[in-house]
Amino acid sequence: MYNEKMSEHKPVVVVVGAGFGGLRAVRALSKLPVETILLDRRNYHLFQPLLYQLATAGLSPGEIAHPVRGILRKNKNLTFRLAEVQQVDLKAKQLSTSTGVIDYNYLILAVGGETNFFGLDSIARNGLGLKDLDDALAIRNQLLNCFELAMQEPDPEKRRALLTFVIVGGGPTGVESAGAISELIRLVLVKDYLNLNIKDVRVILLEATDKLLTGFPAALQEAAAKRLWQKYVEVRFGATVTHFDERQVILKSGEVIPAHTLIWSAGVRAAGLIDKLEVQQARQGRAVVAPTLQLPEYPNVFVIGDAAYLEADGEAMPMMAPVAIQMAETAVKNIQRDLQGQAPEAFVYKDPGSMATIGRNAAVARIGNLQFEGFLAWAAWLVVHIIQLIGFRNRLFVLINWIWDYVFYERAVRLITPYANRSRSQEP
Repeated sequence: MYNEKMSEHKPVVVVVGAGFGGLRAVRALSKLPVETILLDRRNYHLFQPLLYQLATAGLSPGEIAHPVRGILRKNKNLTFRLAEVQQVDLKAKQLSTSTGVIDYNYLILAVGGETNFFGLDSIARNGLGLKDLDDALAIRNQLLNCFELAMQEPDPEKRRALLTFVIVGGGPTGVESAGAISELIRLVLVKDYLNLNIKDVRVILLEATDKLLTGFPAALQEAAAKRLWQKYVEVRFGATVTHFDERQVILKSGEVIPAHTLIWSAGVRAAGLIDKLEVQQARQGRAVVAPTLQLPEYPNVFVIGDAAYLEADGEAMPMMAPVAIQMAETAVKNIQRDLQGQAPEAFVYKDPGSMATIGRNAAVARIGNLQFEGFLAWAAWLVVHIIQLIGFRNRLFVLINWIWDYVFYERAVRLITPYANRSRSQEP
């Protein structure tokens, strides 16, 4: 067991989660007179905004994930532990993990989110989410397997069902995935499967509301829908999915869409650990925090990122990486202020804007009061994501892959791998 006696002269700060918020927190903590412990059940930091590119054969896992120990090896006051937190005793200031018990003086929960299936069991069993490397590889396997099976299917109706790909949810993940899948099929796979009729292929994006990309300006929402149609993506509004059995998608209206693939990007909720805290929770299972990001009854505990519920101007903070990063900085600043005997400061979010790509030469972007779409937005999206990737090697390889894809209409990683080739109905 690790406890504060091991570091009597310094308080112990435990950070749970090595996502965007967790990494920013431990980096900021490296400047404080504390001992920091970072916990994560995975040994890598994942650049989630590019997961859909792994799912659509554009990138490989090593290009969007980087070992945590490699990222933080210069942090002298940090200990990384590969462990899963099983329980948090807020009163005793103690964590129970898969590798033992850890005491803390301060706790930062940067546990992120998980796919929210809204109680739709058939979709949870048979659909495909997109939150981690396994999810992305499972989608890539499914896409390629469907084409292989379609090549051998003599029945035209069954073949069309194999070649129908349904994406549910019109947020950035759904829009980017739909555009990338359509381009993978129409620019790359048509050259691999010459005997298949491209007219049999359908890429369908289903959105339960009447607009895409909620939070973007109306003009950019319309531009995104238009670009998707130009890329042969069928965009359907007011389409609520109620059931999927790996053979057909059933809508609330009663309509049936024969399809073997459903990618679910319609919902996210706070990670399950938040449910175990026995604190007040709001929508999406997020923990209600004070403006200072502290739990109201436990001022030594901070919740940041997707797991934290905090309103500004009557709206909940979006579940986005920039929010998590800025929250991490505020949480660490408030730990520093507490160590100095000062009152904590409230979190103030500085919106850097939003971007979503829809494929080659197509994206929408809002930066401050500026709104733009098309090639300029796409170029800006490329630059921003290259800069944000961790590690020079990752940036270089991703840039090379993107250039290769752009020039030669090629996707390098068209592999069906056993790594993520388990049944979708099998428990993890």
